[in-house]
Amino acid sequence: MSVRIQVTINGQSREAEVEPRTLLVDFLREHLQLTGTHVGCDTSSCGACNILIDGQSAKSCTMLAAQVDGSEIITVEGLAQNGNLHPIQEGFKEEHGLQCGFCTPGMMMTAVDLLNHNPDPSESEIRHALEGNFCRCTGYHNIVRSVQYAAKKIRESKKEAVA
Repeated sequence: MSVRIQVTINGQSREAEVEPRTLLVDFLREHLQLTGTHVGCDTSSCGACNILIDGQSAKSCTMLAAQVDGSEIITVEGLAQNGNLHPIQEGFKEEHGLQCGFCTPGMMMTAVDLLNHNPDPSESEIRHALEGNFCRCTGYHNIVRSVQYAAKKIRESKKEAVA
């Protein structure tokens, strides 16, 4: 038995037949070949699988694909637009916010959600937002700087658009 779902992923409408027990992270990785979303723990503890569902950060290892029928999903692959890195991607590059890169997609998606709701977060607010994402390599200092970089860049681009 399968379930038919329709989702918009990174701006593209997709329809698929999935088994009712298929995890969203497995649907993204195995069915759609969007392998930027990582499976780190299978217990929702690490945040490596974070994506945006209808604009909100969510751990895709805790949801079934059938639960997102009709939703809009953005994965790390959908952040860059027209060949330009998203400010959070640029921030991670410029501020050395990654080492092994395993946690990076989830960190970025959590940070994008934060910046969508709070364009000028304090260091404390950034650290609080990232509490559900684990990194074993960086010690978080450069990740926080990466988010600060992106926040500043987004604010500056909005000022330029108004001027």
